[in-house]
Amino acid sequence: MARILIVDDEAKIRELIRKYAAYEGYICDEADDGEAAIQMCEINDYDLIIMDVMMKEINGFEAVKQIKAKKDVPVIMLTALNEEYDKIRGFDLGIDDYVVKPFSVKELMMRINAILKRTQKNKNSNHYQYKGLEIDFSARIVQVDQDRIKLSLKEYELLIYLVNNKDIALTREQILSVVWGYNFYGDDRTLDTHIKLLRKNLKEYGNCIVTLRGVGYRFEEN
Repeated sequence: MARILIVDDEAKIRELIRKYAAYEGYICDEADDGEAAIQMCEINDYDLIIMDVMMKEINGFEAVKQIKAKKDVPVIMLTALNEEYDKIRGFDLGIDDYVVKPFSVKELMMRINAILKRTQKNKNSNHYQYKGLEIDFSARIVQVDQDRIKLSLKEYELLIYLVNNKDIALTREQILSVVWGYNFYGDDRTLDTHIKLLRKNLKEYGNCIVTLRGVGYRFEEN
């Protein structure tokens, strides 16, 4: 479930957006100024931020700049301004969309849905999960039942290659050439040893690595 931060100094606007966003199934937090938004982003992770521009103390542009310096989160700017310069300034800061007041809340929800659909798809491409087995490809973290497991470099590369080719029969030659390099001249039992260690580290999910006698191995969700 996506979590959204609504930032606007007008309580009625925050309440209106929150009402529609909650109906869409989103979890919503609110901030009434840029400084509060920055502080909330330091302690929470958001899937999207709706940021008003004209606010006291720290305006929306400055708030986005500081937030983007630490976290890569999609932003929709919400403002009464309609000058081309302001739009360019916002996009230069890395915002994803721009909505001018007065606006249709239904249209805003459509824009939110479109952005979240795109960003969640990108996020999922860096993550694999099968029951209690989770792999964060970008962070190179493997967890079994929420416990982080330690793998050697080759064990990790072997697991990733198998998972990325799930349900495909991989020959021993294919695996050795990709994971160990095309010029691998080591003992052929190296692969078997690493498979054995990897299965042990994956605990009950070690059974997902299936031995294909006379061929090689295959990763499957059993």
